[in-house]
Amino acid sequence: MGVSLLFHSNLLDRCVDDILPVAKIFNNTCCNWLGKNSMILLVPIVTLYPIYKLICHFILMLHLTFSTLYFLVWKFLAVTVRPIKNIEKKKKEYKEAKKILSLICDQMGKENDGYRSSLIRAVLQGTYEVVDEILYNSPPTINCENDEGYNIIQLAIINRSEKVYNLIYHIIERTKSYKGKEDSFDNTLVHLAGKLAPSFVLERTTGAALQLQRELLWFEEVKKLFLPIELTRQNKYNETPTMVFTKEHLDLMKQGETWMKTTAESCSITAALIVTVVFAAAITVPGGNQESGLPLFKEKTAFTIFAVSNAFSLFTSATALLLFLSILTARFSEKDFLVSLPRRLIFGLLMLFISTTAMMVAFGAILVLVFCDQRPWMLAPICAFSCLPISVIVTIKVPLLVDLIQSTYYPIFGKHSYLESCKVNRKNTVFMKYE
Repeated sequence: MGVSLLFHSNLLDRCVDDILPVAKIFNNTCCNWLGKNSMILLVPIVTLYPIYKLICHFILMLHLTFSTLYFLVWKFLAVTVRPIKNIEKKKKEYKEAKKILSLICDQMGKENDGYRSSLIRAVLQGTYEVVDEILYNSPPTINCENDEGYNIIQLAIINRSEKVYNLIYHIIERTKSYKGKEDSFDNTLVHLAGKLAPSFVLERTTGAALQLQRELLWFEEVKKLFLPIELTRQNKYNETPTMVFTKEHLDLMKQGETWMKTTAESCSITAALIVTVVFAAAITVPGGNQESGLPLFKEKTAFTIFAVSNAFSLFTSATALLLFLSILTARFSEKDFLVSLPRRLIFGLLMLFISTTAMMVAFGAILVLVFCDQRPWMLAPICAFSCLPISVIVTIKVPLLVDLIQSTYYPIFGKHSYLESCKVNRKNTVFMKYE
């Protein structure tokens, strides 16, 4: 063994001795090359730097120009257009209200019992600006409780006040006593998140499925504050948070399933009709075929538009139909309402909009091809009437689509722009004294 080690050691030393001269030669060669060609390398840098600075100044000038133009146009519209005038008026009233609130809190001071009712009411209504101002001026009010013994953290969760929750999230996260707070029935914060939200809170969201999705978002968010073993803690009724959520949301889940199926059925009927129409139009070529079997109008631009639009409509409507059928055959578990089912409905509606638009474009192209050669005045009414079905389906379904996208892809928790102007932020450690 010793001889083997000695042999390998000598071999390694010999390799190192062979490599070192080569490395030195390579190093010297590189240094000499860089020294000789340093001016050549600096030429593109010196040439491109003024161009870079010129582009930066140009972008800055464009930004200033557009900002000034936007400001002037907005001010002009704020004077002449009533809706924008109302927006400016509300913004002014909002700023004045915040100043008055700040002055009132300064006059009341830090130690004042008058904050309690105002703070609790602000939490119930989700008015985070009032909560922020009161907590900043009087940190001890973080421990205020209502008549039932719930503090503002518990009330924010019970009443689904997400803006207030985001405002005080860092306080909950850093303070064990607030995180471990329980009510008289040994319900933790996760138990409270598992309870059904008040009716006036649920009514803010359209559709039982979206209401259940919002409830699931709250439950999953509050669960992040606790360790997995803490999520198995039971209350006085021997119920874990998951058991509470399932029991409280049983009726809402049934309503959500019914709502989702009804929506998918109505949309699938529309998609099936579009599939039938465009498929029939594809196999029945307008104008007939030549003896060779090729379409008679194949050289016409309108016919090309018809063929492309009709095929696009067929593919998108078939995709929409499959998506809606996948909703009807889903298992409808609790987790499905969080992302899976809303996402299918979103893409199904998008495909339905596209297929409807493509179908009307194909139909309009054929009418133009058949009738507008001799009667060009018919082009305008054809375009106008083609837009009618599109506008109808957009008017009916776009609000639902917007609600689905906002609820699914726009988070209600985490850092938001409105928190940047708040005084109660992560830098404030004063609340640690009231733990």
